[in-house]
Amino acid sequence: MAENVRSHRLRPGDHLAPLTLETLCHGPLRIPSGGLLHLQFRRFAGCPVCNLHLRSFARGREQLAAAAVQTVAFFHSSAETMRPYHADLPFPVVPDPERRWYRQFGVERSALAAAHPKVAWSAIRGLVSARSNPFHGEGGKDGLPADFLVGPDGALLDVHYGAHAADHWELEQVIALAR
Repeated sequence: MAENVRSHRLRPGDHLAPLTLETLCHGPLRIPSGGLLHLQFRRFAGCPVCNLHLRSFARGREQLAAAAVQTVAFFHSSAETMRPYHADLPFPVVPDPERRWYRQFGVERSALAAAHPKVAWSAIRGLVSARSNPFHGEGGKDGLPADFLVGPDGALLDVHYGAHAADHWELEQVIALAR
């Protein structure tokens, strides 16, 4: 069952009101940031699919920098739960255990979030690389991902709401959208 009504979803052309995010290890982050910003909403802290996905963005940090894109990841887990998984990432991550930002951006839930063949393959790959309990984190396993490309002035340049746990923009897609 969807948590948010689909009419609350944001669309390209919408503008974000200025806001300040408290990040796990990178201090406060203001939006708009004056540059291109990729906001990615992930699931719970230990999600193997999410962790595998974020590691690809960490490995691609030079490509992101060359495209002048900063990425920020949100999790519906507490800072304490996120630290073992995400404290070493080279980009900001935002703890959001109350799902405040998820609601504001219209990011939904689905009981079928993990019931897709692509999710199974990503989860297996993520489990192999897990450093600790891969199912740790608040907020349940029913979260769906979402991606937003935000322009320097806060305008949404592109938006993607995932249909399942592994339905997200890949690094190459973000770089192509930035062009």
